[in-house]
Amino acid sequence: MAKATGCSRAVLLGTNSAICFTRLISQLVKSNGKHAFLVDTLALSEMTQESSLSKFKSEVKSSQEHHFSMLQRETEKLRGDIEKMRSELRYEIDKVTAGQRLDLNLERGRIRDELANQNAETTNLTNKLDREIHALRAQLEAAKYDVIKYCIGTLVSISAVGLAVVRILM
Repeated sequence: MAKATGCSRAVLLGTNSAICFTRLISQLVKSNGKHAFLVDTLALSEMTQESSLSKFKSEVKSSQEHHFSMLQRETEKLRGDIEKMRSELRYEIDKVTAGQRLDLNLERGRIRDELANQNAETTNLTNKLDREIHALRAQLEAAKYDVIKYCIGTLVSISAVGLAVVRILM
């Protein structure tokens, strides 16, 4: 029991345990006369903890690498999705723009046709008005010639009657 108490004291003392542990070993070797094999439990506890710590570190490192690779894959996937969305957005923008251009060109063509029709109609109306004006002028000229003709005829008749009256009176 005294030996076990010595070992437990050696474990409890920490850094001073090496001195107590050496004394304990020398007492054990002298008392039995046989060689006793002792296990340094503090060193064993330290080795176990270092082993556990290194195992934990490797697991943490492995976990970090795994998470990092997952993040990289996720990032690449998100980049791909973003590029896909960009290309779809460009396609939609181009489609809408092309549709608007087509609508605008169709509207321009419709307006051009409408203007051409209005110009043709205006030209036809202008030609019709010009013809009617020329016809009215021709009628006016004809009426003017008729008036002049009737005036001349009336003057000649009045002159003839006047001359006949003057001859009768004279």
